[in-house]
Amino acid sequence: MTSRAAKKEIGAPAAKGRDLYSWARRQASLLREGRVAEIDAAAIAEEIDDVGEEQYHRLESALRILMLHLLKWDHQQAARSRSWAITIREQRRRAERQLRKNPGLKSRLDEALTEAYEDARDEAAKETGLPTRTFPTASPFAFSDLMGRSIAWPGDEA
Repeated sequence: MTSRAAKKEIGAPAAKGRDLYSWARRQASLLREGRVAEIDAAAIAEEIDDVGEEQYHRLESALRILMLHLLKWDHQQAARSRSWAITIREQRRRAERQLRKNPGLKSRLDEALTEAYEDARDEAAKETGLPTRTFPTASPFAFSDLMGRSIAWPGDEA
């Protein structure tokens, strides 16, 4: 596609519901050109809110996977694996990264921990085959424990 054809495509009106990509490109182009009267301000605000929520969901997902593996680690000692230890380290880094890049998420950390644990508990029951009641109803993990508790696999300690 030539540069002129690409500009024509960006300039063409596109409905958000039919073609989000083209709509977003057009809105960005209008903003860059200072044509604020032509933008779809309410829809842009909605999309920006969605971007923020996506960051929250990324944090919650990392916490959910982290808690899932810690529950399995605690309740199936004989099944522990190097893979679980590596997943725990990886998800800790992902959660730390989300909080570092999005410090505003700290105000929603308790909410994310609660919601993530509810799902982690069900997933742990499903993956281990243990009854759901095996796992505490409320999270047994403080954030500091989630992020700092020593989980080491022989040979992978450092």
